[in-house]
Amino acid sequence: MTSSSESALSQEHASLPRVEFGFPGPLREELVAAVLQGRKTATTSLLREYRHDGEPLPEAGSRAVVIDSAATPVGVVEITDVRVVALSEVDLAHARDEGEGHESLASWRSAHEEFWHSPEMRTALGDPEFTVDDATEVVLERFRLIEGIPGYRPR
Repeated sequence: MTSSSESALSQEHASLPRVEFGFPGPLREELVAAVLQGRKTATTSLLREYRHDGEPLPEAGSRAVVIDSAATPVGVVEITDVRVVALSEVDLAHARDEGEGHESLASWRSAHEEFWHSPEMRTALGDPEFTVDDATEVVLERFRLIEGIPGYRPR
């Protein structure tokens, strides 16, 4: 990112919350690229994450700055819809709109369970035995890319 785009971000978007997809590393970079390319327009989080972190749920109409693994601002998204549902209620349209190439709910769920059962997630939640099941409440967000930050180069 160039210094001019950093100053543009600080002036225009400094007060916006940050949104992170996954944990820093290859998965986050893939998800950020999908957002910037317009392939990713939805995401799923655990309601438990929000409660654990004491964070409010996002609201439709709110905006957030997308950051990459280096915490570099790369774009701004606007939340268009937020729903809390049981994991068993996630539909194929939402799974596809996550932009990760899942063409079945089984594939989507397997990948998400692997992530949610990872040591990183269990550590983040403070629960080394955490698991999900059909009744686990998840937060389904839909968003649209408002702008990419000028000068950003994927890592």
